[in-house]
Amino acid sequence: MMTDSSNSKKTRRHSRKLVVRRWVQIGFFVLIALISVNHTLDETGQAIPVLSSASLHALCPFGGVVSIYTYITDAAFVKKIHESAFILMGIVFVLTVLFGPVFCGWVCPFGTFQEWLGRIGRKLWKKRYNKFVLPGLDRVLRYLRYAVLAWVIIMTARTAQLVFLEVDPYFALFNFWTGEVALSGFIVLGVVIVLSLFVERPFCKYACPYGAALGLFNLFRVFSIRRNRNTCINCKLCDRNCPMNIPLSTAGTVRDPQCISCLQCTSESACPVKGTMELMVGQYTVLPASSPPDGKGG
Repeated sequence: MMTDSSNSKKTRRHSRKLVVRRWVQIGFFVLIALISVNHTLDETGQAIPVLSSASLHALCPFGGVVSIYTYITDAAFVKKIHESAFILMGIVFVLTVLFGPVFCGWVCPFGTFQEWLGRIGRKLWKKRYNKFVLPGLDRVLRYLRYAVLAWVIIMTARTAQLVFLEVDPYFALFNFWTGEVALSGFIVLGVVIVLSLFVERPFCKYACPYGAALGLFNLFRVFSIRRNRNTCINCKLCDRNCPMNIPLSTAGTVRDPQCISCLQCTSESACPVKGTMELMVGQYTVLPASSPPDGKGG
């Protein structure tokens, strides 16, 4: 029988990829925050020389998405959008075709911000956290982000303006000190902050237009998350650990557009049986899965 100490060491070892993800998230959040502050300092001639002073618009790949129509028809960018947004859009699209919405699960600072608020929510509500929205209502609400995506693309194409900027909580979070944020942006940010104490990543689930676009790539991504029906013990831990409430225990290959490729379901804490939830391409495993309950797995 394994001791509590050995079990603890094995848990830490097989949670390594989640630790890596956590540090990647922290790194991108700090980087975007510093660049946003440096952009403000640059306007006063006090920018930090070794740090980029680009605006948030130049760093957001979604700016490239909403500018596609204007660029094709007028060979021009939407106001405030830079060429760098197109380059970042291309990089993110390539990564998403390969691995799914890793931008959402690993990079996006606003998604990370919601996760941090979610930790507070878990302490407040324990097992009730992320279960306040009834399943039927949840299924309906998840279509809202596609409506938002359609509205943003259509209105941006018609006006050549960043219409989403007025209500963008991501922009509000990283520019709240600048005076550039509209009141509506602050209101949406406040709503997201409150909801994050009850629901995991509420903006990602119900309103994010970029998440809606990237989520569609889950339908044909190259590296996919798969559940091995032969080894699954139907413990439903993967369902309870999925931040996006995807019913993983009934899936084969995970194609749900809500998946953010966080890989939480492949960790030891979410799947105790080795070889059950894995990131794969074809028949080949990309990342090692968790250990079996008896700890005898390789």
